[in-house]
Amino acid sequence: MKSNYKRLGPYISEVNNRNSDLSIDRLQGISSIYKCFMQSKANIVDVEFLSYKVVNKYQFAFNPNTARMGDKIPIALNLDEPCIVSSIYPVFEITKTDEFMPEYLMMWFRRPEFDRYARFHSHGSAREVFGWEEMCNVELPIPSIVKQKEIVDEYHTIINRIKINEQLIQKLEETAQAFFKKWFVDYEFPDENQNPYKSSGGEMEFNKELGKDIPKGWECLTIGDVVDCNYSIISAKDNFKTIEYLDTSSITNNEIEEIQILDTEHDEIPSRAKRKVNHNDIIFSTVRPNLRHFGILKNPKKNMIVSTGFAVLKPNYKKICGELIYLLITSEENLQNLQARAEMSVSTYPSINPEDLLDINIIVPPKERNLFSDDLFKSQFELLDSKKRENKLLRDMGKILLSKLATIKN
Repeated sequence: MKSNYKRLGPYISEVNNRNSDLSIDRLQGISSIYKCFMQSKANIVDVEFLSYKVVNKYQFAFNPNTARMGDKIPIALNLDEPCIVSSIYPVFEITKTDEFMPEYLMMWFRRPEFDRYARFHSHGSAREVFGWEEMCNVELPIPSIVKQKEIVDEYHTIINRIKINEQLIQKLEETAQAFFKKWFVDYEFPDENQNPYKSSGGEMEFNKELGKDIPKGWECLTIGDVVDCNYSIISAKDNFKTIEYLDTSSITNNEIEEIQILDTEHDEIPSRAKRKVNHNDIIFSTVRPNLRHFGILKNPKKNMIVSTGFAVLKPNYKKICGELIYLLITSEENLQNLQARAEMSVSTYPSINPEDLLDINIIVPPKERNLFSDDLFKSQFELLDSKKRENKLLRDMGKILLSKLATIKN
């Protein structure tokens, strides 16, 4: 044990309160990725909660079965109303709260080093377990309560800023979708007098391809008419020393979760790491569209390479911006249609072909009508990208702060 490290056991106590009076029905699971409580996905039909364990505020719970949890151990601190968890989950609390803050301990559990420690100390033949005894043997530095509060406050400042940005990101995305529907589906874009076009008597004309009326002067094209698809692949001429590789599972709803930095000389490069991308390219995973592995890339680095599991679409039509193409492709109606096509495929997994994306119809307004919408959607997506980049920096700051816990002294 390092000189400034202390064993966790003397500071914690196991809690075994059962839901015997059925007073609590908020059943929670534990996320191994985010290390927080989440709504349980278990089938609870006809299930009685008598034997389930109660987790009160400032109490911890964790899943001791580490065999199928990958690299992260599911553990969480309850900062909300009491909940119940599976009876196999150990529940514990800090007994010496005047010396040890629950939030500080939770920061330690969020460190990747703790996950590696827990996996290494898991044991068992039928299933690997990191149990109560192993938890008590965890060693960590425990500075003064004043120092702990300083660290926790600094960490929470970062986390709270991330949450504020996430709320703004969600609102911006909802607003962009709402404007898209209002203007390009309901045709209630502002007319010359700033009144909603269709409901104010704007001229409509029947379109044979769509089988419905569209605003007069608008034209019906397909996505294939306004983009280049899978237009560039990596080659020896690129001579990249490193690549930033984005796999299909690493982006969801335009949110990049992880980019792999790979050394082209020493690392094993995935066989699917081939497609080159540029600013404003739309990437769409061709497997299971309902999983929403898609996004529109803003200012990617020159050495960013994405999986061949993506269809890469490069907007090439001056009359309509890439953001509008992205909003159309990812609208709920099109996602449902694409998923239906995927489920009819004969491949191993429900999947689509790039042609399924290219065949989607798109209604293009006259250029003079589209200038305002281009500016609006571009500015929204620029702000979205800015807030996402800010959150990445904040998360990196949080990771640095967590890494420093090992060297904290009074």
